[in-house]
Amino acid sequence: MMLRTSHIRVAVLFGPGHSIKPVWFDWERRKHTILETTYTWEDRKGDTKLLHFAVRDEGGLYELIFDTDEQTWSLEGIAANP
Repeated sequence: MMLRTSHIRVAVLFGPGHSIKPVWFDWERRKHTILETTYTWEDRKGDTKLLHFAVRDEGGLYELIFDTDEQTWSLEGIAANP
């Protein structure tokens, strides 16, 4: 299932070398604890760098996007576990 949400709240850990690790996010009034980050990549929308994180919780796989200019997070897509 693909979707595009407005901004969501994400808790992150910042590490050495400018690393960012999402820990949990709120979506649909529920806190989703991230069990694993399966893939990360970046792209651009104009001059804005977007950081993508494919993350997994107990219910599925999610794509979180961090807009480095606006300093905001959005949820781009979901693949729910059967």
